[in-house]
This record gives sequence, C-alpha cells and structure tokens, in this order.
Amino acid sequence: MQNFANFLLPLTKTFANVSGALRAPHEHVIIAPEELAELTEKIIGCAIEVHRILGPGLLESVYRACMIIELRRQHLHVEVERPVTLDYKGERVPTFRMDLVVNGCVVVEIKSVEQLHPVHSAQVITYLKIGGYPAGLLMNFNATTLKAGLRRLDHPDRYVKRPLTPQKDLLEKEKTS
Repeated sequence: MQNFANFLLPLTKTFANVSGALRAPHEHVIIAPEELAELTEKIIGCAIEVHRILGPGLLESVYRACMIIELRRQHLHVEVERPVTLDYKGERVPTFRMDLVVNGCVVVEIKSVEQLHPVHSAQVITYLKIGGYPAGLLMNFNATTLKAGLRRLDHPDRYVKRPLTPQKDLLEKEKTS
C-alpha cells in the first residue's frame, strides 16, 4: 500500500480530470477560511454523532451510509463515491473514488481500521491536490473515540506564501506607514 501512495503522489503534479471537469493543480475551490472552519466543524459534529451512536467495530460502508444521513440532516450537499480520473497522455484513466465530498469543497475519507497509517493521509492529500479541494477529513471510526481517529488535512498549497501583486504591495506599504 505504501508503494501505491508513493506512485500516486507524483501523479498529482499532472493535469487531472475530475468527474468530467478538467482541472489543473493550480485551480482550487475558493472558500473563506472562516467558512471552511465552520463547515469542517459541522462535518466533525456529524461524525461524532455517528460514532456516539454506533461505536467502533463496524464496516466502513455502514459508517459512510450513516454519515450521509447525518450530513444531509444538517442540510449539507453530499457527493458519494465521486469518481476521479487522470488524464494520462490524452487518455482518461480511472484511478479511484472519493468516499464523500461535502458542499463541493471538503473531502471526507472514512476508514474503519485498527490504526491510521501515513498512506491514508497521503491518499487524502492526493485527492486534495488532484481535485483542488482546500481541506479533507480523514476519519477512522474504529478508534475508541472519534477524536483519536480524526485528522484534518489541508491542501499543501493553502499556506504557501504567494508573492504580492503591485496593488497588494502598495496596500502593505500603506499599512506599515
């Protein structure tokens, strides 16, 4: 599985075709940080409720189905098993399916495993890079508490310091003077 993650990560630098829409790595879903934080908190709240009721030990598919119910009860838009394809030398290559995409901007990857491994985080980061999503939640429902099995992962470029444009540079100078 680790070799598969090592194989996938370099592919994220290529163009990706996500559900019929060709996206390049630099095209990202835009959402304000406050809205993203509020959305991820709402999703985590839904997951805590599912885990509180069901506890650990069930199949991933059961947790996914219950998460869909909870998220929709919170009036969130949920895409289930969204297919992702890569464009490789002009050919579309189906690669994988994301468990859930909430409100078109947060990837939710559900696991029910003994423990999370780095390859699971790599999987979510790959989804974020290919799809241009700002954040993902990796949830292991097989943990004794959901908090112990929860990881929020942000798109790697989200916190990259960008060079200032001339207008922004001018604004920065005005603030300091």
